[in-house]
Amino acid sequence: MSEAKAGRLSLTLKSAVESVDEIEAVAEKLASEAGLDEDECFHVAVAAREGAVNAVLHGNEFDLTKQIFASFENNGAALVIIISDQGKGLDPDTLPDPLAPENLLRGSGRGIFLMRSFMDEVHFRQLNPGTELTLVKHLAPAGKNS
Repeated sequence: MSEAKAGRLSLTLKSAVESVDEIEAVAEKLASEAGLDEDECFHVAVAAREGAVNAVLHGNEFDLTKQIFASFENNGAALVIIISDQGKGLDPDTLPDPLAPENLLRGSGRGIFLMRSFMDEVHFRQLNPGTELTLVKHLAPAGKNS
């Protein structure tokens, strides 16, 4: 995927776990090629994985007749990852707070929290049907440390 250094890579994938793994791998490679350190590469990969899980599991509800779409771009100033599904849509403001005492032991509900913690920007857009997630990790200008 060396073309990700200057341009955009777009994928259309089925609503399956294998697609989640592919999105995570591409995001990690993009982050590495952008020169991010090991921790930041991990953060970008986890955020992309959580976004893909949400698209497959919550958006498309594992419906193999639906697809997920992912695009990856290094525009020089930032890494931009966009993941969308064809499902019923998601309003992240309606989700319970994963840090609330009653939710601490729940097995789910932390994905968006992790994305927001690991990325510089996280945006949701309703597509009707579906949800589009945009993840942004700002890159330090050449010669600058973050």
